[in-house]
Amino acid sequence: MNPRERRAARHQPPNPGTEAGPRPRRRKAPITVDQVVNTALDIIATEGYEALTMRRLAGALDTGPASLYAHVVNKADLDELLIGRLCAELVLPEPDPAAWRQQVRGVCTQIRDQYLKYPGISRAALAMAPTDLEIVRVSEGMLAILLAGGVAPQAAAWAIDALLLYVAAYCLETSIARQRSVSDDAAWVLDRDELLRRFTALPAATFPYTTRHAAELTAGEGHDRFDFTLALMIDGLAHR
Repeated sequence: MNPRERRAARHQPPNPGTEAGPRPRRRKAPITVDQVVNTALDIIATEGYEALTMRRLAGALDTGPASLYAHVVNKADLDELLIGRLCAELVLPEPDPAAWRQQVRGVCTQIRDQYLKYPGISRAALAMAPTDLEIVRVSEGMLAILLAGGVAPQAAAWAIDALLLYVAAYCLETSIARQRSVSDDAAWVLDRDELLRRFTALPAATFPYTTRHAAELTAGEGHDRFDFTLALMIDGLAHR
């Protein structure tokens, strides 16, 4: 479905077989797509992406789920609108052949920071075939940067997919770890000293490399591992 078809579909009558429920109350003001997206992002920011359902969103908008389908085709369409809104915040540089590695790393870092504002939202970007123009704008910008750096078109196309997949997975794992950290097993999940203790306590005869290099296996602060992996992927492109 192209962007024009998708926009048209948002104004079709709702599917009566989808999430049927009580007849919604009449609102004083009509709902807009921007309002739907803003409210969805508010829910994710405070409760996490898993809390976002069409019924939960409808309740926050003081309407019924069926009313949302006049503006949003389905949950997948809402996901695309959410990721599109985050992509609209990204600043894409003018491609510079001398600085292409730093530029593509910078775009990925911006995406990471947007995702981490909304716990778990990067799940919405997975397995997405985007039509939203802001998402395509980001892909176009990354492609321009890689091509300017001399990366072959096919390698550049697959590299964009791999980089975006890694960023989404990294942010999703970070969100899951933060969510688990609020429970009693926080040390088990996030505490480096606890992980180091468990690794070094393993029988050295069975796990010689894990016990010997426990410090390296548990090293890293902040986004150190993220930066390392991006550099590894991008430098690999440069040496193809």
